[in-house]
Amino acid sequence: MAKGISIVQDIPPKHKKVFETISEAGAAIDQDVFVVGGYVRDFYLNRTKKEEDLDIDFVTIGSGIGLAEKVAELLGTDRLSVFKQFGTAHIKYRDMDLEFVGARKESYRRNSRKPIVEDGTLEDDQLRRDFTINALSWSLNEEGYGELMDPFHGIQDLKKQLVRTPVDPLQTFDDDPLRMMRAIRFATQLQFDIEEQTYQGIEEMADRIEIISKERIIEELNKIVLAPKPSIGFAHLFKTGLLHHFFPEMVKLHGVDEVRGVRHKDNFWHTLKVLDNVADMGGDLWLRWAAVMHDIAKPATQKFVQGTGWTFHGHDALGAHWVKRIFRRLGLPLDERMRYVRKLVRLHLRPIALVSDEVTDSAVRRLIYEAGDDIDDLMLLCRADITSKNDYKVKQYNRNFDYVEQKIEEVEAKDRLRKWKNPIKGDEIMEALDISPGPVIGDIKDAIKEAILDGKIPNEHDAAFEYMMSIKDEYIG
Repeated sequence: MAKGISIVQDIPPKHKKVFETISEAGAAIDQDVFVVGGYVRDFYLNRTKKEEDLDIDFVTIGSGIGLAEKVAELLGTDRLSVFKQFGTAHIKYRDMDLEFVGARKESYRRNSRKPIVEDGTLEDDQLRRDFTINALSWSLNEEGYGELMDPFHGIQDLKKQLVRTPVDPLQTFDDDPLRMMRAIRFATQLQFDIEEQTYQGIEEMADRIEIISKERIIEELNKIVLAPKPSIGFAHLFKTGLLHHFFPEMVKLHGVDEVRGVRHKDNFWHTLKVLDNVADMGGDLWLRWAAVMHDIAKPATQKFVQGTGWTFHGHDALGAHWVKRIFRRLGLPLDERMRYVRKLVRLHLRPIALVSDEVTDSAVRRLIYEAGDDIDDLMLLCRADITSKNDYKVKQYNRNFDYVEQKIEEVEAKDRLRKWKNPIKGDEIMEALDISPGPVIGDIKDAIKEAILDGKIPNEHDAAFEYMMSIKDEYIG
């Protein structure tokens, strides 16, 4: 076996060693093998990951499972998973996920994205790839070891920064409509353009996305949300019509109404700017979803008031109410992550309401209590919500939030409310007042909480106990 890779000299040594072992395994069972897909593409984009978890795909002319079993033997690992029904196998080796599949050709039924699969050649396998930049492969065979296979001019498309289907886009998207989402995801992650015919194909075939499960759609959508500039992807989803099929509430944000010459901003493009701002600030997936959702109920609350202009009163509360329903429909989790997004949507207007020299400590306490450990994320979302093109306004808003954050720090240092728990527990109430379990326990705890938030008593056990004894006759008299 030729030890040097003629084209890929710069791959990390640990990857090269694995490639050599896989080449040896292929020769041992007389099967040609190739590195395919994202690893090859990312090498030419100088995006090869060296230290973190890495997926590498291999295609062999023959049994992918048989090759994987031989590779596992040579690597001395038992971390082999076999999926006989799909003819694939997976090896977890150090920080690499190695995927093996036999070359195949596919045909599709009209109402299903599950292909009819047959054994095929490398050319058949490349023809089924979604985009030219993903159809690149390297030979790991003794003859031509390291040779680049580029049947659809994917390298040229990388240089042109284009996402393009290897065959007729209508056929590509009709076969597997999820590829439309993937085209937009790659364009967003790589900040590439989508080739004109490919883009037109998405527009024409957009309704085919209806046959794709919500789980597959949200997987791609989350990758768009996590991109460096997610607005690129949402703009494409909107313009091609894909977004209309699975996220109509966001589509309704688009547009500007005018009454007597008074217009409001386009809340769709505003939302995308907020999302990009959160991305620039390093926000994680769920803070970014809070940005997507923060104004989602504005169309439903929009009203023109003479002398005031356009108002959206209550869009924060209604939007928070919608979060669970939208998350369920999109296939997003309904656990603490959903509750986190719902909380930030509900509270996103509250900090700006605290911009006043006369603001009470009580109001600040209540915000800290309601936001809890998410107060910092809430403030980041509020700053991201500043999308004015007027530099003076932007500076003024940021000064206002500086003031609010200072007030939060002062009150938190004094009252310690961020991780607040009632200083008096239910068992203590029952023992001190000699009462049985019942709703009155919760009523007394609520009264203590309100007294602390209002500043009537400090956030301390003894003060809370004394306060409880002073009000007990109101509840058990």
